[in-house]
Amino acid sequence: MKWLSPFHIATVCLAIAADYTVKRLVEASFTLHEFNEMLPFLAIFRTQNTGVAFSMLDWLGEPWLLLIPLSILPLVIWLAVRTEPNQWIARVGFSLIVAGAIGNLIDRVIRGHVVDYILFYVGDWSFAVFNLADVFISVGAGLVLLQEVVDWRNRAKRLP
Repeated sequence: MKWLSPFHIATVCLAIAADYTVKRLVEASFTLHEFNEMLPFLAIFRTQNTGVAFSMLDWLGEPWLLLIPLSILPLVIWLAVRTEPNQWIARVGFSLIVAGAIGNLIDRVIRGHVVDYILFYVGDWSFAVFNLADVFISVGAGLVLLQEVVDWRNRAKRLP
């Protein structure tokens, strides 16, 4: 099965649709910087990310912030296409990375910023606010790394 199989294309499309839907629901339901506790450590906190991950590089400005994902996406797709058919964990991971990148890119093109809304916190400490697309990118990267560990262990077992 090639990476650009119907399964992987469907995974990318469904993840993009889920990300887009949740972002629109958050925008429709919560005002900017409104804190809504869901659990004692998790809240919906709608904000606007004008930078890249964790709001870094927001000083670069719009053209550069569009060029970063547009230049990285072809590399990720190239890596995905080069995976072996038995590397299904990495293939799913690459699908999630591509979907997350496209989801955030859609926001940046349409709104000029990315809608973030998930906030983990403990007392006064909090993690950066992020969104479902960011989760897809992080989980996808974790799956690609997991595939590397699985492949490394399989190679080690074959050694004399």
